Amino acid sequence: MSQHLYQNPTASTSERVADLLGRMTLEEKAGQLTQYFYFGSFGEAPADIDIDALPPEHRQFVGQPAMVRDAIARGATGSVLFVREARMANVLQRSAVEDTRLGIPLIFGFDVVHGHRTVFPVPIAQAASWDPDAVEESQRTAGREARASGIHWTFAPMVDIGRDPRWGRIVEGAGEDPHLGAAMAAAQVRGFQGSFGPESILAGPKHFAAYGAARGGRDYDEVEVSDSELRNVYLPPFAAAIEAGAANVMSAYMELNGVPASGNRWLLRDVLRDELGFTGFVVSDANAVRSLTAQHFAADLTDAAVRAVTAGLDMEMCMFDPAFASVPEAVRAGLVEESAVDESVTRILAVKFDLGLFESPYANEEAEDAVLAAPEHRDRARAMAESSAVLLKNDGLLPLQLESLGSIAVIGELADSKRDTLGPWVFSHDTDETITIVEGIRARVAGAAEVRSAFGAGIPSRLFASDFDQHDPTVVGTPDDYDDDAAIEQAVALAADSDVAVVVVGQRQNQIGETASSSTLALPGRQLEQLQRIAETGTPVVLLVMSGRPLDLRWPDVHIPSILEIWYPGTRGGDAVAALLFGDVSPAGRLPFTWPRHVGQVPIISSHLRTFQPENQGKRYWDEESTSLYPFGYGLSYATFTYGDVQLERASVEVGETVAVTVDVTNTSDVAADEVAQLYIHQRHGRAARPVRELKGFQRVHLEAGESRTLTFALGPEQLRYWSAADRGWVQDATTIELGVGPSSATALNNVLTITPTAAR
Repeated sequence: MSQHLYQNPTASTSERVADLLGRMTLEEKAGQLTQYFYFGSFGEAPADIDIDALPPEHRQFVGQPAMVRDAIARGATGSVLFVREARMANVLQRSAVEDTRLGIPLIFGFDVVHGHRTVFPVPIAQAASWDPDAVEESQRTAGREARASGIHWTFAPMVDIGRDPRWGRIVEGAGEDPHLGAAMAAAQVRGFQGSFGPESILAGPKHFAAYGAARGGRDYDEVEVSDSELRNVYLPPFAAAIEAGAANVMSAYMELNGVPASGNRWLLRDVLRDELGFTGFVVSDANAVRSLTAQHFAADLTDAAVRAVTAGLDMEMCMFDPAFASVPEAVRAGLVEESAVDESVTRILAVKFDLGLFESPYANEEAEDAVLAAPEHRDRARAMAESSAVLLKNDGLLPLQLESLGSIAVIGELADSKRDTLGPWVFSHDTDETITIVEGIRARVAGAAEVRSAFGAGIPSRLFASDFDQHDPTVVGTPDDYDDDAAIEQAVALAADSDVAVVVVGQRQNQIGETASSSTLALPGRQLEQLQRIAETGTPVVLLVMSGRPLDLRWPDVHIPSILEIWYPGTRGGDAVAALLFGDVSPAGRLPFTWPRHVGQVPIISSHLRTFQPENQGKRYWDEESTSLYPFGYGLSYATFTYGDVQLERASVEVGETVAVTVDVTNTSDVAADEVAQLYIHQRHGRAARPVRELKGFQRVHLEAGESRTLTFALGPEQLRYWSAADRGWVQDATTIELGVGPSSATALNNVLTITPTAAR
């Protein structure tokens, strides 16, 4: 049997793509540009299913799997989303490879955001570790599990800068800062994708671009940002992800400066490809091409497809009735050039060849269970949870001294909620193996003290239910007839009768994430009231905050001795929290965002401009301080550290040169711990006003008791350049740079570096 060139594994990717492309019909090309959701639970139900019993928004999906299977067999789709196990992936893949004329394999996509079977802390928590190497290893583990399940591609990392904590998707990103965000973006791409190995999955940074600047923090709302802010703030994480090798990027839903991102030629071609040098393929967010009609940008689905393809969008993610199905007729009608279609198909096929799907299209079903059950994966999840927790306040209560405790009260709905411990945006988890806070403390104490728990104040349900939660049986909430008064009385009495009260407050996992923006940062329900009453008992209180956004902690910051932000810590979260409480490890997480006092302050960031009245920066409101409750980069430790004087290799350099910045950091305590040293700068003058302080380097280091380490940071054109609106390009000024190295953005900038004009040579 003769073999075509595209079937020859010794040929180059470009040769194989060109050969295959030349054999494809327009319909087959359009199929490669189409990705379907796969809702197996609906179409595979009994034939006599009561359609009327389903939620109205899901009745349209009955029979959808049969429709997708038909599309696969016809070569009308090149990718399928939400297949989560090897067995099902192989069934569908066999149809694509064996039932179609050309045998082009499917690429299976899935949301592997912060773990697959093993759930790691949510992405904002991982960013709080300020440890790119650990984050890379976490996502490498997640990718290994996903690939074992037949998944080739994740729609992560989300690299959107989030500066408004009302926005629910802040939990998926790395916070407010482009430098930290870029480091985390690159680490995740390296972890997921690596060099396209057999245990790797394709990384898909999202959402291009500036989705995190949605007005009012409202998910999906439009974005208006300047060219300067786009390039200086929102694009650096994408640039870092692309430099790390990301072969896919997802376009955003919303309108950017009036033009929907998924049909924005300037954004997808001029910026993404020409400026950032991206050579991979672009996929839309779910139904985003169809949505061009809802946004009154496109007249109909054909117009939407033409606009998207012309703009440079390569693949349409859709639930049903794809707009890209009209591409062949649009080409024949002269509405879009076939060369534009070929360009997109080429990019998609190249990734399939690079992933090795033509040679190894099927998952190893026998190996899946062993990979998913690997105990070392759980150990990594615990280590990440330990390293990401942020100690916000400690008046000496932590770490707890077990030998002096006879009884421990653990209070809060979230303290023993397995599903909430995992956080949002996980789908293949095993809730039964999740370790809650109560379980973790009991295991750590092991009978040395009595551990009693109380549900306490109930957390009210969301006002508007999430579509993602309606069919997740592990999502639980407080019953409507729950007796809050009695539960609070029970919790207060338990605290009063205990030596210490560990109170867990926060938001349920479905109160943050996509479609979970919030108009308030207040603790939901009567959690604050309960905390106040527990404090009145005189029992020492440790407050654990389970959240993915900053919450209003003004009262606890004054009245509670110890506060620990634990985020949504994942599969082994309870074990990690217990280790932190009892001092087995020292907290070393640092805030990836500025923590406001009140929702009325947002957005509030550390890298704001100086303004013409810098002395009044903290007095912008007459009824509340304008300063943060906790600054960006902040976090306490059980150890103490001192910083020596910052040393500059040279006090003056020319534009374009790099200077070494060194500082000695010493652990002055008797506790071994990690410290996160952070380099900040401020440019005094130039072609534009620059932020009052900007993060330009950081290092997380482990120091034994009494140990000192000399840290070196490079400060050069990569750190000092910025995009100037006046020059319409990237510039570096001859100027004066103030700089400092310390434990947070509150670090004093008491060193000066002079940048002089480049001498003529």
